Amino acid sequence: MRTGMGLDIHKFKAGRKLVLGGVEIEYSMGLEGHSDADVLVHSVMDAILGACGLGDIGVHFPDTNMKYKDISSLILLEKVREKMEKEKYSVVNIDSILVIQKPKISKYIPEMEKNIAKTLGINKDDINIKATTTEGLGFCGKGEGVVAYSVVLLK
Repeated sequence: MRTGMGLDIHKFKAGRKLVLGGVEIEYSMGLEGHSDADVLVHSVMDAILGACGLGDIGVHFPDTNMKYKDISSLILLEKVREKMEKEKYSVVNIDSILVIQKPKISKYIPEMEKNIAKTLGINKDDINIKATTTEGLGFCGKGEGVVAYSVVLLK
């Protein structure tokens, strides 16, 4: 059994789509980043890579490589799954937290869980995603960005 923790942070930027867990969410801004900036999927990827002892997403998918420009993070997660399977591991469960003041995202969580579970080839019941605010405190509370934390257990 191996555990891994992932953390990702992106700031909001006008003119971008907001994608979380592979779900496009209607909002006036998206997240700034080289790929689609899916902060949730990035944290899951880092947790898996960490549990496997394979570094982080910056090592495997550098923002200096144009082939990853605006790519769906679910495609990158599939590549992480392949790396994990090459190391002979599989996901037992994932627990994630999105820290986001606006927009409200609770209605999108089941679809996020479905997307991530499908990409990783796991049961939807093996992933749990929660969302919280910071009650207006800090950069998330001021609506400047989003933070995602993920913990994964591999066997």
